Amino acid sequence: MSEGLLDRYDALLFDLDGTVYRGGQALPAAAEAVDAAHAKGVAVRFVTNNASRSPDEVAEHLRGMSVRADVDEVSTSGQAAAAVLARELRAGDPVLVLGTDALVDEVAAVGLVPVRRFSVDVKGVAQGLSPKMTWEDLAEGALAIRAGALWVACNVDRTLPSERGLLPGNGSLVHAMRVATDQEPVVAGKPATPLMDQSIRSAGARRPLVVGDRLDTDIEGAVAAGVDSLLVLTGVATAATVLAAGERERPTYLAQDLTALTRPADDLLVTARPGWSVTAGADELAVDGDGDPLDLLRSLCAAHWAAGGPVPLIGARSEGARSALTTLGLAIG
Repeated sequence: MSEGLLDRYDALLFDLDGTVYRGGQALPAAAEAVDAAHAKGVAVRFVTNNASRSPDEVAEHLRGMSVRADVDEVSTSGQAAAAVLARELRAGDPVLVLGTDALVDEVAAVGLVPVRRFSVDVKGVAQGLSPKMTWEDLAEGALAIRAGALWVACNVDRTLPSERGLLPGNGSLVHAMRVATDQEPVVAGKPATPLMDQSIRSAGARRPLVVGDRLDTDIEGAVAAGVDSLLVLTGVATAATVLAAGERERPTYLAQDLTALTRPADDLLVTARPGWSVTAGADELAVDGDGDPLDLLRSLCAAHWAAGGPVPLIGARSEGARSALTTLGLAIG
């Protein structure tokens, strides 16, 4: 039998929303994928940019959807931000927290003193998303940052997925603080490396695989950390955005969902696949053949990424190609 992903890697670093679940519902094969990893002795880490919930709350949420999760398997950007502050500051230094009580707890856990108002003693600012964030909170943070406090943002995600649609994320509020202070934060969450590095160390991994649905956080974070990645199309990324991905957003493997974790690894590589011929010209990607639409997407990405430049028109040279491109939602030139 061909080597599978669970044979090739010693840890899976799962993104959550869009990868393992959507809202309050587990995505297809999520629970089975986590169980299969444990059965193989592959470490599991749930790696989230969301700093508004504690690791206990994240693990409980997962277990409520029948996904096996221990609190020690959860890595949050709040933990990563607190660790960054602890490395740079002295034990007992006051840190102004812009975020939920979960972020307050993470700051306290590393020996710093969380506060909610600015004073001249404040040495750091930890900024994470909170649905109760007010102008007064941001004002306190701006005063501290302008006074020289070390500013650490848990993440810079511009939007937050919800069952109602995309809402303003922590990155939107971080941008407001940039404008207000003329400063740039240290970023702890994906795609920056602190959170990813923390997850890898926590898992004791030498060959980790990042599994996610977003190019600009999960995959770019994997590239920044120098590890392989699997992109699943159950969340934000689409065939069109994958094809147009920049060099730092390109996954090692591509799959529809987490059922891929039990498939042969080489079948998921983003490379030319059997059944499809893709020729990259100056003005067109010419496609011929028939077969699995995802194999066509892997072949298209391989050809276009090697050729470089903006995505050209895609030309179908067979009915099979036309049908597969339609299934992928890619426009035919």
